[in-house]
Amino acid sequence: MEKKVLGRGIGALIPSGSLEQNEKNITFVRLENIKPNPYQPREDFDSQSLEELTQSIKEKGVIQPVLVRRRGDFYELIAGERRFRAANLLNIKEIPAIIKDVGDGESLELSLIENIQRQALNPIEEARAFQYLIDKFEVTQEQISEVIGKSRVSVANTLRLLKLPKEVQDEIRRGKISFSHGRALLEIEDVNLLRRFANEIISGDLSVRELESLIKTRRPKRMKYKISKETTGRDAYLVLREEELQQMLGTKVKIRRSRKRGSIQIDFYSGEDLDRILKILLER
Repeated sequence: MEKKVLGRGIGALIPSGSLEQNEKNITFVRLENIKPNPYQPREDFDSQSLEELTQSIKEKGVIQPVLVRRRGDFYELIAGERRFRAANLLNIKEIPAIIKDVGDGESLELSLIENIQRQALNPIEEARAFQYLIDKFEVTQEQISEVIGKSRVSVANTLRLLKLPKEVQDEIRRGKISFSHGRALLEIEDVNLLRRFANEIISGDLSVRELESLIKTRRPKRMKYKISKETTGRDAYLVLREEELQQMLGTKVKIRRSRKRGSIQIDFYSGEDLDRILKILLER
């Protein structure tokens, strides 16, 4: 698959700012001529978030254009499905759009980037999108990490979530079990024990540290406690915290610690990307 500079923030693909600032790049397309993106990685759309966006569009209009590509006599969404859905709810006749000439692989990449950087996918949706890129377009984990601005280790550990039982994956999708909980559960080889711990996470609201402690105290002697090759030689706790921050911020994060002090390095690729990261941090 042709390499694109996609890991540099969605602003490199969709111009930032108002319609007036970017009117040279904008065309208005009738909603009836736009079809949803079959490569859309997001499976769950939060109803409250969609309602808030619909109200915002009702008051201010569609400020940010959607991204589409031509498919015969109609257009296919690449990015902006929430805006597209909100516009349909309001019976808006046409919507501002940027038309790009891209293939299936890049269409999925662009949709994946927007979902991660504008409104985070849940870890299972992200893992399935990664796996689809690998299976259908033969991309590597390293290429995916470059595309989305996360470390290859983070991509690998996200993909590993697909090894969990389906019912546990569903609980991660629903937000009942976190990414970090899911990663800890992967260390358990006994499926029945894994399911029991998953139920304890949901019913007992266990922290990751509490779960890790339970795994160590309850696992049978025969059960191996796996350590990823990528974490060898590094503090496993720091690696886990890096992955949590990368999941939250949608970019590469590096944590360094010495005896007396430490530092956190957060990568950003544009002014818009920096603003996006700061907004996430300030809202927490």
